[in-house]
Amino acid sequence: MNVRPAELPGVMILEPAVFGDARGFFLESFRKSKFQEAGIPSEFVQDNHSRSCGGTLRGLHYQIEHPQGKLVRVVRGEIVDVAVDLRRKSKTFGRSLATMLNDTNHWQLYIPPGFAHGFFVFSETADVVYKCTDYYYPQHERVLLWNDPAIDISWPAREPIISEKDKRGVRLADAECFENLP
Repeated sequence: MNVRPAELPGVMILEPAVFGDARGFFLESFRKSKFQEAGIPSEFVQDNHSRSCGGTLRGLHYQIEHPQGKLVRVVRGEIVDVAVDLRRKSKTFGRSLATMLNDTNHWQLYIPPGFAHGFFVFSETADVVYKCTDYYYPQHERVLLWNDPAIDISWPAREPIISEKDKRGVRLADAECFENLP
């Protein structure tokens, strides 16, 4: 597995070695020692699985208390996965990163605590699986507005399928952010 830093500090792209033949493929999606070597937490407490139809946009979600690190991968379909740095002390505060994840490249994206996370589905459907470093606490969940011009994300659709909760997200200027995360 090749682990390389992305453009935002703490975000990592993981490219597994994929061994394929006429029967299909095999890959290693998690190896504790490799994660530790790369500085990625190897203690995850919750796994989530999301299935979405094409044109769906989910996010941008984060938890202001009990912030979660997320290890995201796509087991079916294709998405653009987005992380937004909400750590006020960070030099990249307010910047976003978009990465293509699909069932062909098998890449994973590690997003550390202190970031909002969301994705857009390119394929007919997409199954997204992600591990979390802390549990989901609905009372601490916050939603950053997906189309806030201040974060300038080039989403591939102007009118995606989006939940009512995500439509009510707040702009970066009004968002609760992380004051004590490096």
